[in-house]
Amino acid sequence: MFSYEKYQESANYIKEKIGSLNPKIAIILGSGLGVLKEEFEEKIVIKYNDIPNFPVSTVEGHAGELIIGKLNGKEIIAMNGRFHYYEGYDLKETTFPERVFKLLGIEKLIITNAAGGVNKEYLAGDFMVINDYLSFFAESVLRGKNLEEFGDRFPDMSETFDKDLSKKLKEVINKHTGRAQEGVYAYMKGPTFETPAEIRALRILGADAVGMSTVPEAVVAHHCGIKCVGVSCITNMAAGVLDEKLSYDDVKQTAEKVKVKFKEIVKEYISII
Repeated sequence: MFSYEKYQESANYIKEKIGSLNPKIAIILGSGLGVLKEEFEEKIVIKYNDIPNFPVSTVEGHAGELIIGKLNGKEIIAMNGRFHYYEGYDLKETTFPERVFKLLGIEKLIITNAAGGVNKEYLAGDFMVINDYLSFFAESVLRGKNLEEFGDRFPDMSETFDKDLSKKLKEVINKHTGRAQEGVYAYMKGPTFETPAEIRALRILGADAVGMSTVPEAVVAHHCGIKCVGVSCITNMAAGVLDEKLSYDDVKQTAEKVKVKFKEIVKEYISII
């Protein structure tokens, strides 16, 4: 369990490094989506292992750095690499940055991820705006003593992903791709890809995409009062949908193919929120 002072120590270190920059929007870059880094102007890069108390990314495709600068004229802070439960971290560690963001004054959080398509109408390369989630297969990230400085003991989760922010994102995606998806994201702990039986069960329960991140981060950010919007890049179809084995290489290859569209979408989106 981290104390409030630990989060404050990290936030103070970042404030010293970024000087007069005062971002109100943060973005978490999912697997293979760190390409957005090249679009930042006047950027400051801070390695996670230089920030007091910060975890360190261990997954390929997650660089492990904060990027602070201007994107399409707006001051933004981006996580180029996130933390997953399957890496061996406690859930409190995987969501450490979101509480630091709150102390930095972040008001809106864009969460991106690479996900498997559960909905059979989806195609690899689609973007899905997240309107709700399933996570009852995993323990709650808010389990344990509640830090009242951040939020209530029993937060309402009926609108974890802000409806207005989500509507605007879907419009931008549709403009750039012509086939914006919207649906339910199922959070699974990983690191194994799900079995065909698990995917069939998730589909019956209403899931449209499945992945190993995003929900813990969204829950903590929402608990802190940060407005969240989530988008999944469907990098592969989930187990059993197609007659082929799943591979992380497929995730990286699809992310590479959509990187130009991804940059266009994010740059336009942040200009209107």
